[in-house]
Order: sequence, then structure tokens, then C-alpha cells
Amino acid sequence: MFSLSSEETIHLFTIFGCCFCICGLLAGFIWSILLAMQDGLKQLKRLHQIPCNKCVYFTDDYNLKCTVRPCEALTEAAIACRDFEAFGSHKARLKLKPTLPAKNYATPTFTSTDLD
Repeated sequence: MFSLSSEETIHLFTIFGCCFCICGLLAGFIWSILLAMQDGLKQLKRLHQIPCNKCVYFTDDYNLKCTVRPCEALTEAAIACRDFEAFGSHKARLKLKPTLPAKNYATPTFTSTDLD
């Protein structure tokens, strides 16, 4: 049938070997991209658990992000923050009420003799 010389046989094995190596490298590259995307999604889900922007003490200011724990604000350490108070919670509403009652000043009344 087919008779191949030793050079042709080596050439065929080299071609198939190179194709196999290229396909293996490509599969490994795609696998590493999929693993990186999976790790990125896990990290993104974890970062979305940070509750700082829903807290009463969050100032949304670059210089002072949180009035209670400024070093932990917007980091993963803030996920389990003991001082977290959500907007609208009962404790938060009590803290936001003014502590001093508003003073009622009487409006002055003028008579016609005061204007002269």
C-alpha cells in the first residue's frame, strides 16, 4: 500500500506532535481564562457584600468615609462591621432625632409708638 520512508514518518510525527502541542496550549490558555473569570466573579460577589454605602455613618466623603471606623470603611473588613446601622432601622431613626427640643421664640410685636 503506502510505503513511507523514515524521513516522511518523522515528518508526519512532527506535524501531528506540533498540532497536539498547539491544541494543548490553547486548551490550557482557555482553561486559565475560565478559572480567572470564576475567581473574579467570586471576588466581585464578596465585594458587593460590603454594606458601607447603606450605613448611617457613611459620609461618602473621600477624606472621612466613615465616622465610626474610617480605616475599615469600604474594605472587606467592613463586611462584619459591628457598628453598621442601616438607613430606616429603628436605632438609626432614634440616633438621627435631634437631642435638643426646638426653641419657640415669640415673634416681637411692634406698636405704632415703637416705629416713631
